[in-house]
Amino acid sequence: MSITETNVVDLIGVDPSKGVARLGISDHLEWIAPEDEHLLLLQEKINTYLRFIESGEIYDHYPDARNCRCEIELLSKYPLSKVAIDFCEAAKGVIKGAGLDFSYRVFS
Repeated sequence: MSITETNVVDLIGVDPSKGVARLGISDHLEWIAPEDEHLLLLQEKINTYLRFIESGEIYDHYPDARNCRCEIELLSKYPLSKVAIDFCEAAKGVIKGAGLDFSYRVFS
């Protein structure tokens, strides 16, 4: 599963002892111009994750995630461009407003 499968949640890890459910987006694509299509894939993927969490579907599949703080994390194979970082920072603010966390990093 990867960013190109926008209707699928790629990775989930739940640690009830720490009160965290981390949902990972696997991104294997390079951040090269033009980035519009890549950004659209990321936006659609984030929306899928938000629906999965906000609908409560996460608890149907991962009951231990109940009462955990949900974090969405973009795991990118390649360094993010300035445009991608700006997008992620904007997304972080919106997602934070929904009571969730968002982060991004290069996965090596």
